[in-house]
Amino acid sequence: MELLQRARAGDRDAFSALVQPHRTELRVHCYRMLGSVQDAEDALQETLLSAWLGLDGFEQRSSLRTWLYRIATNRCLNMLRSSGRQPAAPPEAPPLPEPTRLGEVLWLQPYPDVLWEELSDQAPGPEARYESREAISLAFVTAVQLLPPNQRAVLLLRDVLGYRAAETAELLGLTEDAVTSALRRARATMNTARSPQPPAPGGPEEQALLDRFVTAFTELDVDALLALMTDDIWVRMPPLPFEYRGTEAVHRFFGVIRSLLGRIDHVVPVRANGQPAWGEYMRDGITGSLRLAGVVVIGLDGDKVCAFTRFDTAVAPYFGLPRTLD
Repeated sequence: MELLQRARAGDRDAFSALVQPHRTELRVHCYRMLGSVQDAEDALQETLLSAWLGLDGFEQRSSLRTWLYRIATNRCLNMLRSSGRQPAAPPEAPPLPEPTRLGEVLWLQPYPDVLWEELSDQAPGPEARYESREAISLAFVTAVQLLPPNQRAVLLLRDVLGYRAAETAELLGLTEDAVTSALRRARATMNTARSPQPPAPGGPEEQALLDRFVTAFTELDVDALLALMTDDIWVRMPPLPFEYRGTEAVHRFFGVIRSLLGRIDHVVPVRANGQPAWGEYMRDGITGSLRLAGVVVIGLDGDKVCAFTRFDTAVAPYFGLPRTLD
């Protein structure tokens, strides 16, 4: 109470202390809503600014946390409605084989584990259907991006954060009937998304599979890679729109990549979205230094790799990956 009074009196340090316990989860919520780390950070900053300017309007009928979630969710909804989500100019693509399909979520970015892992043991509300780790996976975040904005917000508030229908309706300024209807449609869409069963994160089974896969990847040994993949493997490369599904399509894809690149010279392991990831480096033929070429995140299903997503170097700063290595 004292912090709130001081913050209302204009004490910025008191306001920072007041909202600090909620910053991490609010940023993660904005990421789930928007699918982009940069957009999530922008939404968080706008949320905190709005909260600072509107603190006198906080009537304490709900918790401060719920009030902040109301601001953050509506800020994200405004961002979704006010601008398109496609990149302005997709980067030039190398000569790749015909894709299985063209992807829709081209703005997707990976989320570093270091920015959310403190929430991994946090218990969601009583209404939640998803655990924290599942609700941060790339597969989940990608599927959520395909929902209309209101359905997206309702699903995250109800099934991830565990707010009750009445609370969600108040947060979004909707009727309970509208919330129930939106949730029903959102769940129907999400139920079509397959949920892989990965091994324990950081455990010996995951590490053994990762070691084999990274060895095959750095050598671009296509047959060895395919032996470690599920039959319905997905390969994606946002912001490029090309997506490849199944071993035959992925074999063609990696065959072309091998002819273009030869091999990957070095990888630096990181983690993203609760999944194994790494920065890939290739040696510069002129300087001899290792140059960052991309960031890869893989999804695991049992003892196989079920998803391979490669991002460009724009996401590197979020992982502390240097552009070059000596």
